[in-house]
Amino acid sequence: MTYPSKEERVHHVFEKIYSKYDSMNSIISFQRHKTWRKDVMKRMNVQMGSRALDVCCGTGDWALVMAEEIGAKGEVTGLDFSENMLSIAKQKQRKLELEHVDFIQGNAMQLPFQDNSFDYVTIGFGLRNVQDYMTVLKEMYRVVKPGGKVVCLETSQPTIPIYRQLYRFYFQYIMPLLGKLIAKSKQEYAWLNESAKDFPDKNRLKQMFMEAGFTNIQVKSYTGGVAAMHMGEKEPNS
Repeated sequence: MTYPSKEERVHHVFEKIYSKYDSMNSIISFQRHKTWRKDVMKRMNVQMGSRALDVCCGTGDWALVMAEEIGAKGEVTGLDFSENMLSIAKQKQRKLELEHVDFIQGNAMQLPFQDNSFDYVTIGFGLRNVQDYMTVLKEMYRVVKPGGKVVCLETSQPTIPIYRQLYRFYFQYIMPLLGKLIAKSKQEYAWLNESAKDFPDKNRLKQMFMEAGFTNIQVKSYTGGVAAMHMGEKEPNS
């Protein structure tokens, strides 16, 4: 099947794999994605009572972790364009009884929020799936408050030669096979390989953060460079 745009193809992928997304994430990353996010949260130093937005929130894990850190006097919003993925997020929210979290359907390239609305804006393993990376970074910059932080945790490009080749082999051949055997979605997991393969490396993404207006940019690689955190701030007087 062919799709007129990347956006429509990605929407189809996540509308289909939503029920197996969490379990496949753990299998594909060997559970490392939870360790990466825990380290990122430590570096973010999230304050109680803050307001946070998780863009491309998927099944809600990062938004819910932030909600626990922020506490009931704060507010967390998770935004995703897949209603099926959001349905899983809302189930988790009800189970955890976190009333200060709101999950909404929306487009990362046109965030439905006013300028300077959030103390923290995050995106985890979602930037590679959008139509235009820079548009989303600029939207995240727009809605974060002056002095606030924008954080991206995403797949990256390993630089160690043999490790890089093993990584590419795994993403190209093993991951789609796992998708076929476990999630019955080989084509959809082949797409995840394509999106990871074409995503900018950590140096190019840092440059894009600078072009979007961020300062004090921190970059942290994980597990040999298969993933990376980029955290930037909006100037206090912006």
